[in-house]
Amino acid sequence: MSEWLSWLRDIASTQPAALISVLATEGSAPRGAGTRMLATDNGLHGTIGGGQLEYRAIEQARSILALPPGSWRVQDYPLGPMLGQCCGGRVRLLIEHVDPAALDWLADASDERILVTRLTPSGPDRHVSTQATPSTLSARGDRPRDGHVLSERIGQYRQPLYLFGAGHVGQAIARHAATLPFRLAWFDTRPVFETIDGVAVVPEAAIDQCVGEAPDDAAILILTHDHGLDYRLTHAALLRSPVAFVGLIGSATKRARFLHRLERDAIGADARSRLTCPIGVAGITGKEPDVIAIAALAQLLQRKSA
Repeated sequence: MSEWLSWLRDIASTQPAALISVLATEGSAPRGAGTRMLATDNGLHGTIGGGQLEYRAIEQARSILALPPGSWRVQDYPLGPMLGQCCGGRVRLLIEHVDPAALDWLADASDERILVTRLTPSGPDRHVSTQATPSTLSARGDRPRDGHVLSERIGQYRQPLYLFGAGHVGQAIARHAATLPFRLAWFDTRPVFETIDGVAVVPEAAIDQCVGEAPDDAAILILTHDHGLDYRLTHAALLRSPVAFVGLIGSATKRARFLHRLERDAIGADARSRLTCPIGVAGITGKEPDVIAIAALAQLLQRKSA
């Protein structure tokens, strides 16, 4: 995720701050390349995995704040021999005193761009590109030095999540999805939900059109207040060209009834097989909105990583 971009905008631009970046890892390591955290004199934002590695990195970060803005160093950590962590891998970090005068590139930073960094004596010089090839870095061998150019993909793909229903479960899903790699489009037909940030209240007669506008890589979650509306949305989702996921809240009985009705309405077997109902990771049985939300989002994350 790209929270570190916000830290630079909101924190490092107004007070002394050190950015810790994982450049490369080898073997088992707490976090992967591209992970970042920000340290100030009295605050921490994010994590590179905790333990002795993070403790040492924070020490390095706070000591570099005594040097001029733009100062940087590359530090290697063999996790077993040096830090006594049982991971046993290696981590290479870039630690820098953020220069607030060198953050103009943030205006161009967004999801799925390439960040190009040239290490210079006056500090890391960065710009955002759409075409550079990301670097492949090692946690061993020669460390990057002055003049070395690093390029990395910032942000990450966020799957479109079309969420129908703004009740308790819908609100829980939206709340938890905010920090996960999803791009939320949220719909309800009830005017009472117009006051909830992010909800698009649409006339019930037009709700099917929202399903049709979902891109093919979207996940669709259906959990409205009305079974008739649930069926309309499910029918529309299965009738259109396939999307990545169609999930319907409900019991096994609801699934059986919907499948019978879909067959009667000439929705073919292949399309019916794309319906997931109940939603959520198997074995999680709680009915609380947050439990259902976390189970459903975990199910989507499993599919993304498969």
